[in-house]
Amino acid sequence: MDIRLSALGQARRFLLLQGRLRSNEPTQIFVCAVFGALVGALISGLHKLVDLVHALAFNLSGTFTLSTGIGVDPMRILIVPAAGGLVLGIGVVVMRRLRPTEVVDPIEANALHGGRMSMTDSLRLLIATFWSNASGVAVGMEAGYSQLGAAILAKVGQYFRLRRPDQRIFVGAGAGAAIAAAFDAPLAGAFYAFELIIGGYSVRALAPVAAATLSATLVERAIVHPTALFFVGPFPAIPSWFYLMFALLGAAAAGYSVLAMQSVTWAERLLRRLPLPQWLRPAIGGALVAAMALVVPQVLGSGHGAIQELFDRDLGLIFLLVLLVTKLVASAISLGSGFRGGMFSSSLLLGCLFGAVFGQLLTLIAPGLAGQQAVLMLVGMASVAAAVIGSPLTMVFLVLEGTDNFPVTVGVMAGVVVASTIVRLAFGYSFSTWRFHQRGIGIRSAHDIGWLADLTVSRLMRTDAKTVPETTPLAELRERFPPGSTKRAFVVSESGEYAGSLDVAALYDEMPSDLATQTARNFAKEGDLYLLSYENVRTALARFEDKEVESLPVLESPTDKKVIGYLSEQYALRRYNQELERRRTAELGERDLFSTGEPPR
Repeated sequence: MDIRLSALGQARRFLLLQGRLRSNEPTQIFVCAVFGALVGALISGLHKLVDLVHALAFNLSGTFTLSTGIGVDPMRILIVPAAGGLVLGIGVVVMRRLRPTEVVDPIEANALHGGRMSMTDSLRLLIATFWSNASGVAVGMEAGYSQLGAAILAKVGQYFRLRRPDQRIFVGAGAGAAIAAAFDAPLAGAFYAFELIIGGYSVRALAPVAAATLSATLVERAIVHPTALFFVGPFPAIPSWFYLMFALLGAAAAGYSVLAMQSVTWAERLLRRLPLPQWLRPAIGGALVAAMALVVPQVLGSGHGAIQELFDRDLGLIFLLVLLVTKLVASAISLGSGFRGGMFSSSLLLGCLFGAVFGQLLTLIAPGLAGQQAVLMLVGMASVAAAVIGSPLTMVFLVLEGTDNFPVTVGVMAGVVVASTIVRLAFGYSFSTWRFHQRGIGIRSAHDIGWLADLTVSRLMRTDAKTVPETTPLAELRERFPPGSTKRAFVVSESGEYAGSLDVAALYDEMPSDLATQTARNFAKEGDLYLLSYENVRTALARFEDKEVESLPVLESPTDKKVIGYLSEQYALRRYNQELERRRTAELGERDLFSTGEPPR
């Protein structure tokens, strides 16, 4: 008896806590702050662990990171990437047999699944990303970081059964906290969540996301005392006309960004053509990257350390061009061969290199502009990364938090706006959505379109469809459906399959001489026009508009043509508009956005 009372008490406390979290915004903000701090601690530990593994695997000397290319053992370069790729390839094959489902990343989760994520699959992706990064190939950890952060907050939301809009915000808060801790940049992390994971900014999402990113950054600073991604000395004054150069650099960066994204697909296709098993491709990719790294060791790793080296050292134009090309090829081969990770860090380094090359070429024309080299590197870095990642304001704030210089940030914004706009209009994808497109998943952003899949015809239809056998005589049809009783009935064959729609008014249009021989079959029309139970409301509305009909029968499937219900255009349109209003209200955090405005009585 005592055990039962204790269990009931625990259940009541859980339901009370669940209700408080579901309906209380301050409680949600507090939870995001607490778990954001946890994400910050985990990301800090993972970052240190990656550096330690690199130091051991590549026998690094001194305090330099792998991507600087300084002090790397050439023999380890030959062995580690290829061996790491071999282990990864075998591990992926084994894991797919044990768990064949695809990993849902934060963008896909928010766009299609209402923010629901699997912790098991997320840990699987994290391990694969960590191993890929430890192998030294040209991938970063940011994809793993954001996956872990989003999965933790998603799991919290799923545990407390949050509403769909709140669940999506939790996913964004977790991913933003991870990026904030990875780059010691809470503003950049917050806008990464808004732009890339949630799909837009709203007042309702501001506080939870900001609480998570700020707490993650503070915990990360307390644990690891991070160094800045880049440190650049005092900047010279920027002439007003020079902002046109920033815009021109942004336009050029747009073309390079599209090339970077397309190159991954090209590398993947080329490797697939090789007569080799799939599990061997990462090893081949690792060997190719290793061959390049023997000549240009800076192609190894994510690129964090190499960015500071570019600012600190005066490198020649030829070397910059070689590194710009080889790093792009190495990143494409790494991702195309099956290593896990993203292009966040690589795009930062590629953009910095692109800006450096642009600056060197500009200096050849006008030597007096040599002092603007560092600014051009920052503009190039942010422009390429914004176009590739698809988050322009994230990159603007990343530079602002790294430089504390507003004139430079304005120049960065000029390049970022031009680059991201050109890529959006001319190409239409970021790297993430481009990869979705390659997989056949039709999403362009994290905007919630998954509710459309949930709002199916089977949920909207009425089940009291009036059906008549096709052999029913006209006299019996008139007796069963007197004028004004109903507008439409559905004719079925002897086996119960849909044969066509019957307009009841047509039964009384004329008095045929052969009244006794007329049956429902003679009045059935549009036998190939129907809805299927699993189709969504948008498909149904498009069919209503295209065929200019008021209602349609609902069938189970194209092969099982038994009528299970019907749906009217008027009801489908009303439910669609109601759902749109509800989603928009939830996004803006307003309870009465679409109220009539009438005063209470």
